[in-house]
Amino acid sequence: MKLASRLLLTFALILCSAFLTTARADVTNAPGANLEVSLITYGPGDIYWERFGHDAIEVRDTVSGEEVNFNYGVFNFDEKNFFLNFARGRMHYLIDAEVTSDEENFYKEAGRSITKQRLALTPDQAAALRDFLLWNLRPENAGYNYDYYIDNCTTRVRDALDRALGGVIKARLTTLPGGMTFRQQTIRLMSAQPWLMLILDLGLGPYADQPLNAWQESFLPEELQKSLRNVTISDGHGGSQPLVQSEDLLAPQRLEVPPATPPDLRIPLGIAGLLIAGLLVLTWRRASLIYALLGNLFLLLAGTAGLLMLILWTLTEHHSAWANANLLLFNPLAFVLLRPLWRAHRGITLSRFANGALLLQLIALLVALLLHLLPGVVQQNQPWILFALPSWLALAWTLRRARHA
Repeated sequence: MKLASRLLLTFALILCSAFLTTARADVTNAPGANLEVSLITYGPGDIYWERFGHDAIEVRDTVSGEEVNFNYGVFNFDEKNFFLNFARGRMHYLIDAEVTSDEENFYKEAGRSITKQRLALTPDQAAALRDFLLWNLRPENAGYNYDYYIDNCTTRVRDALDRALGGVIKARLTTLPGGMTFRQQTIRLMSAQPWLMLILDLGLGPYADQPLNAWQESFLPEELQKSLRNVTISDGHGGSQPLVQSEDLLAPQRLEVPPATPPDLRIPLGIAGLLIAGLLVLTWRRASLIYALLGNLFLLLAGTAGLLMLILWTLTEHHSAWANANLLLFNPLAFVLLRPLWRAHRGITLSRFANGALLLQLIALLVALLLHLLPGVVQQNQPWILFALPSWLALAWTLRRARHA
C-alpha cells in the first residue's frame, strides 16, 4: 500500500512521457500489438492489512521496454476523518501507477513473494485495458469505496481484466465452486495474529459464511492467481487457449506463509470456556473476591463485545458484521449484572431486576443453541457457543446459589 500523495505525480509523469518522448511510443500511446499484459501477485506481509496479499496489472511496451504497474490498493491516513470513516465502513481507496521495477523492489525488500502471469490478450483487448486504466487513473475517477470482500484492490484488478476480455473470466469462474467461505479465508490469513483473528471471527455475521464460487473467492490475490489458470479464451482460429500464457516466480516468499487451511477454533475456545467456568465455581467456593473480579471481567468483556457488535450492525456499513448471532451470547445485558455479581460474593441476594436479566441471558443462550442446530442456519459460530455456554452457566449457578445462601 502506498500513500495517495503520489497519485497525481505518477499520473502526470505517465502523461508527460507521451510528449517528452518523440523517438518512440511508450505505454500510454503504444499500439496494442506492442503491449504485453500480466497479472502481478504479491505474497502476504507482516502488518495486519497486508495479510491478504496484494496484486497489480502490469502493462509493458515490448518495443520501448517500459513497464508500469497499476494497482488499486492506495489509501491515505491523512484523509479527513479517515479513522471515523474506517470505523463506519466508508473507506476510500485509490488506483495508483508506478514503474514496475520500483514496485517490485519494494516487495522484494519486504520479503514478500512476486509472481508474474503473462496473459493472452489480443492487441485490441490490451489497448482497451490500457486506456481504461489510464482513464481510471485520472483524479476524478481514481477513488472508490472499499469493501473487504466485494470491492477491494483485487476485485478491481479482476474486474478490469474481465472487462477487457468481454466477461470471459466471470463466465468461467462463476461455474466453479470456491474452496472456503469469507470467514474461513479471513481467519486462515489472520492466524498469525491470534487476538485479531479471534476479534474478527467474533465480529463476523452470517454474511461471512455463505458458500462462494471461484469468482467471489477471487477477492483474494492468491485465489485470483490460481483461478486464472482455469480460464481459457479464443485463440482467434476457432479453438481455445489458456488465458495464462506463462507464470514465473520473480521473488520467493521470505516471510511466514499462511496455513493452507483455517484453524479449528472449537477446541481452544471450548477449553477456554470450561476453564473459565471451572475457575468461577472454584473461586466462588474458596476465594470470593477473586470470583467477583473474574466474573466482572467476563461480564465487562461480554458487554463490551456485544455493544460493539450492536454498533457494527446498526450504525455502520460493515454488512459482513450485520445480524450477528453472537449477540445472543455476548450483549450489553451483561453490564446489568456487574454490580449484582460484586454484591453476590458477599452473600447479598440478587434483586428481582438482576434475576430477570440473568434469566433473559440464559434464554438468549438457549435461542443461540437452537438457532445453530436448526437446518439451513448459515452462521458458523460453534466456537463461541462452546466458549460462552459453560461460562454463563457457571455464572448463573454461582449467582443463584448466592441468592439462596
